[in-house]
Amino acid sequence: MARIVMKFGGTSVADLNRIHNVARHVKREVDAGHEVAVVVSAMSGKTNELVGWVENMPKVAGSNAPFYDAREYDAVVASGEQVTSGLLAIALQSMGINARSWQGWQLPIKTDNAHGAARILDIDGADIIRRMGEGQVAVVAGFQGLGPDNRLATLGRGGSDTSAVAIAAAVRADRCDIYTDVDGVYTTDPRIEPKARRLKKIAFEEMLEMASLGAKVLQVRSVELAMVHKVRTFVRSSFEDPDAPGMGDLMNPPGTLICDEDEIVEQEVVTGIAYAKDEAQISLRRLADRPGVSAAIFGPLAEAHINVDMIVQNISEDGSKTDMTFTVPSGDVDKALKVLGENKETIGYDVIQSESGLVKVSVIGIGMRSHAGVAASAFRALADKGINIKAITTSEIKISILIDGPYAELAVRTLHSVYGLDKS
Repeated sequence: MARIVMKFGGTSVADLNRIHNVARHVKREVDAGHEVAVVVSAMSGKTNELVGWVENMPKVAGSNAPFYDAREYDAVVASGEQVTSGLLAIALQSMGINARSWQGWQLPIKTDNAHGAARILDIDGADIIRRMGEGQVAVVAGFQGLGPDNRLATLGRGGSDTSAVAIAAAVRADRCDIYTDVDGVYTTDPRIEPKARRLKKIAFEEMLEMASLGAKVLQVRSVELAMVHKVRTFVRSSFEDPDAPGMGDLMNPPGTLICDEDEIVEQEVVTGIAYAKDEAQISLRRLADRPGVSAAIFGPLAEAHINVDMIVQNISEDGSKTDMTFTVPSGDVDKALKVLGENKETIGYDVIQSESGLVKVSVIGIGMRSHAGVAASAFRALADKGINIKAITTSEIKISILIDGPYAELAVRTLHSVYGLDKS
């Protein structure tokens, strides 16, 4: 017998038939004698609809200002998960399973006061543990908790993954199963490279890099939480037959296991290739090379909540001037240029330049720590394909390369092949 937390995303609970299918997955684990808690997202498309209602309400009321109270925003958008949790509890009860729906505030999942993007501070898992011991399935509304103002607070997009991992840590679950519309984590996007392979295992650090660098399988915060609390996490498909052979395997169910690197006996040099579209590059030319210039640039950008990624600095031969180049999401480039323009006198640059429509392609793998020549192989392969590199950043387990957007798919396929990821 094991203690399992199962999480189902929006596509998995998109309509009543799919909710019934989810109930069959849950029943399989209950029938096997496991203690089970379930975390659910809103039905596919529902959160976008609810957000649209909130954003349009001021206009309907005759106001041109896009203002709404963040606490009421949370009250509205969290209702999608509440509906799903109730429907799934009803479906389980109809199958003869003792189930009860729970909202985040009822556990409670305690969060900070950042409504709309709250972070989990604490979860008291005692009541859920007691109920699971009595054979009850707790169906928990993801994406939400209780803020210090005693108001419902939502965790931001993808927050249901974070809810599931946090609950798994709180109840000391043997594993956390994240059910989605894909059957695991692949070496790269199969839509770009048909030879992409599903990974049996991937280390927490590798998955964190994959998620932060463009892979959409898991939300970054959930991977961070799993890594901190050592929560063994399986990515699985909810669209496979719940009663198919192997689906109920306790130790090795179908999918990809995200785990501590110590569990991975044979570590590949490169685990996967990720990519992120819609990157923009901003260059500040001929700045005075003096202490504090970086703070003068990136401080105002941080205050404007603009995420800066790749940073490259080139210092002149005499050391008096420097060029600073960095990337931001394309959607933030106008705001970034405005902020930098307002701070031109403090920063002291001569010219500002920007370019949109770029792509960041990243090579990821824990094995890179102990192998030389990984970067050289990437640069050589891209050069052979005529792909120009605009910027490079590296860490112990990743290399990120900035290129022109039209070369994205060619670069992904090239790097996937050069590291042998297309071989079974």
